Amino acid sequence: MINLYRKTALIEGVSYLILLFIAMPMKYFFDIPEAVKYFGWIHGILFLVFFVFLILAWIKYRWSIFRIALYLIASVLPFVPFILDKKLEKEYPQ
Repeated sequence: MINLYRKTALIEGVSYLILLFIAMPMKYFFDIPEAVKYFGWIHGILFLVFFVFLILAWIKYRWSIFRIALYLIASVLPFVPFILDKKLEKEYPQ
């Protein structure tokens, strides 16, 4: 379960970076609003999947509400999900 959560969190984190650093500049600098439209949808769906796996991990591993809040806040901050993934990797070695 933890591996599934971690993979989902990483994919969602990458989709957020693509949205911020590729799609948004394409929209505002090159007048291509479709980039944000499509990447926004992809990121939104991935975020929902991430949220479901976060809830499932919360239940299975009995994480604190503080930890869940931290992971949710981290999901909207660029690069932070990758830092938290390294901590999870140490906490739950394969």
